[in-house]
Amino acid sequence: MANKKIRRPAPAPRPQSSPNTNPATLPLGALMFAASMSGWAQGAPAAADDDAKTLKPVVVKAAAEAEPQGKDSLRTTTTRIGKGKQELRDIPQSITVVTEKLMDDRKIDTIKEALKMTSGVTFLAAEGGEEDIRLRGFPLNTTGDIFIDGMRDPGFYDRDTFNMERVEVLRGSASMLFGRGSTGGAVNQVNKQARLIDENQIDVTVGSHSYHRVVADINIKTDDDAALRINAMRTKADNNGAGTSLDKQGVAADYRWGIGGRDEFEVGLFRLENNNGINYGLPWIRKYAGAPVSQTTMLPVDPKNYYGMASDRNYGTATYGTLTHTHRFSNDTELVTKVRKGDFTRDQRASTVRLGAASLQPGGVAATLDTFSDATVLTRGFQPKMQSYENLLAQSDLSSKFEAWGMKHNAQAGVDFAWEKKRVFGARTAAQGGINITKPTTTVGTPDDGVGVPESLRVPGKTSEFESFAGGIYAQDLIEFIPHWKFLAGLRYDAMSGQFDQFNLTTGAVTHYQQAIYKPSQRVGLLYQPSERESYHLSYATSFNTSGDTYSYSASTVDVPPEKAINMELGGRIENASRTMSTRMALFRGVKLNERNTDPLVPSIITLSGKRHATGLDMDVAGKITPRWEIFGSYTWIWDAEIDVKSPTNNDENQGQRPSLIPKHQGTLWNSYQFTEKLRAGVGINARTKLTPNRNPGFYSQGYVTADLMAEYEAIADKLMLKANLNNVTNKLYADAFYTGHYVPGFGRTFYLTANLKF
Repeated sequence: MANKKIRRPAPAPRPQSSPNTNPATLPLGALMFAASMSGWAQGAPAAADDDAKTLKPVVVKAAAEAEPQGKDSLRTTTTRIGKGKQELRDIPQSITVVTEKLMDDRKIDTIKEALKMTSGVTFLAAEGGEEDIRLRGFPLNTTGDIFIDGMRDPGFYDRDTFNMERVEVLRGSASMLFGRGSTGGAVNQVNKQARLIDENQIDVTVGSHSYHRVVADINIKTDDDAALRINAMRTKADNNGAGTSLDKQGVAADYRWGIGGRDEFEVGLFRLENNNGINYGLPWIRKYAGAPVSQTTMLPVDPKNYYGMASDRNYGTATYGTLTHTHRFSNDTELVTKVRKGDFTRDQRASTVRLGAASLQPGGVAATLDTFSDATVLTRGFQPKMQSYENLLAQSDLSSKFEAWGMKHNAQAGVDFAWEKKRVFGARTAAQGGINITKPTTTVGTPDDGVGVPESLRVPGKTSEFESFAGGIYAQDLIEFIPHWKFLAGLRYDAMSGQFDQFNLTTGAVTHYQQAIYKPSQRVGLLYQPSERESYHLSYATSFNTSGDTYSYSASTVDVPPEKAINMELGGRIENASRTMSTRMALFRGVKLNERNTDPLVPSIITLSGKRHATGLDMDVAGKITPRWEIFGSYTWIWDAEIDVKSPTNNDENQGQRPSLIPKHQGTLWNSYQFTEKLRAGVGINARTKLTPNRNPGFYSQGYVTADLMAEYEAIADKLMLKANLNNVTNKLYADAFYTGHYVPGFGRTFYLTANLKF
């Protein structure tokens, strides 16, 4: 319930049933907190009873918005990434928020593209095709730092933005809030909520490569304190501009009742189906015969070219339901309890495209840039990823503002529980009771050749199963100990028990691993706020992640203690005098201790560098320079990143070397200008300097700059808007996601025309 204000009613209440404060009606989390913490949060029980009498009934007014909705502004001043709604100025860590308006302006349909609007983010093209997100050079997906409304979200499906109100990126260590996690930070996707208003919108988009997309957003006020919101999406395209076909659909429903009352309830359901193709990537190529590895670059082909099989696919489903209960003890104290059950599947059949051996090339000469032509032969290997995952999550978070011992407190405390189970399946070979399929080669001059293989004949077999139980408890307090000065202290304790079974499809043998982890995390911060427009902070936070972060163990990792990381930050947030522009800036240093990056199913892929660090500066700016000119910008400069201590078992990254996947400079900027009452236009750029792929293979991928254009015209006032987007105007060829043996290209030039109909 973003930006709602509770108000006390007039002495003569309107006819309405009184809020039910019987403890028997509260969920388990509410009972737990009410019993154990209500005294701390609200004083003596008698005071709480008196307050309950004055709160009959508690009413909220939907129009009482402290700031524009996400679809109306590039700027926001609040977040819920920190366990409960908070002012951004009161969080002593950097947070970047990508609002719905920015996603709409730049025609962003996926969470991956939304994250490109925040600097310091790069992507590893992982073995299974999933995109491993790196923030400030440290992994997020593999450590489970992706969340939806503050609850952990699995990292192996393609996420769409059709039900997203905003995407929040917390930079730096986050274990005090979320448990196990990385040094880089956390990404929180905020789902759209039902609002007390009748508002409907349908967006229809057509574009390059037979792109068609329809998105519906229907919000209905069903009662004085209840509303229903339904979002639906259907998308199809022959090519997304980077060689992947699209065929997906989704629906989400959110129903809230008791909105603004003492007890508010919310039920959310979500379903996404992906029947997409997959461009697993293209191989790197040497510039000339006998060239050293440093002379390695991308293939000079159009970004949209596809060289996989027509039968390749990346199918998947995401289904979850969430029940939320908010109990308000008073205007300043509330308890939010959430329970979520989720089921996710993935069925990937990808082709690993590689340069054919010299014997396959024209004239028997190895392929290099000097010999590269339409006749150059490409081979197509096989990379499956068949998985299922389910979880049950529950958490309760209590937040309270109060005064004690002559100081102001903004305290939070919470408990959470997670059960997770993941199964991985492989394709059996003929020797294992399945079949062997040989894929034909292709040539550079025949992209998208339409050749397929009978994927339906493959016989899946379970190769591993992971199951874990985890729980955590935390508390933090933001104390204003003297005017303009605040001190934040937080402590969390986690316990996790996991087991991993690995199945040999040839022998039938089962290898069992088990691990238990108990770990504390801390966060402290000092804030100086000389005015309502300025906030400066100094913070220190820790994080840890276990070898079970990727839902698997091995003999070499099961007994390894958790990695530890620390993040230190000095930064500030400033609002302009008219409160229309926000600027954030921070100096940071992240340090990872005893680092490893291991795939237990491929023991040869092990990175245990021992210790590394990254030091830099990042900044954001969002808002209106003038009433007609609005901007959003994000920039990161990591001038010092280094492998400090090399492990004897690591042959990939050397001591003193800059770690892979960390560009020195990266940024994005978006401008839009309202030329007339009906016409608005925008221009944006994304830019990044060179970086090396994972495991530092000895070469760099070159930097790039891309430009995007937008024009929007209001055809019918408040009813029909027409918008045109031209992305990657120059059709720039660049590597978007990286792996040692291949890269995934960024989108080529694409054009979209969208009609927004409101009713």
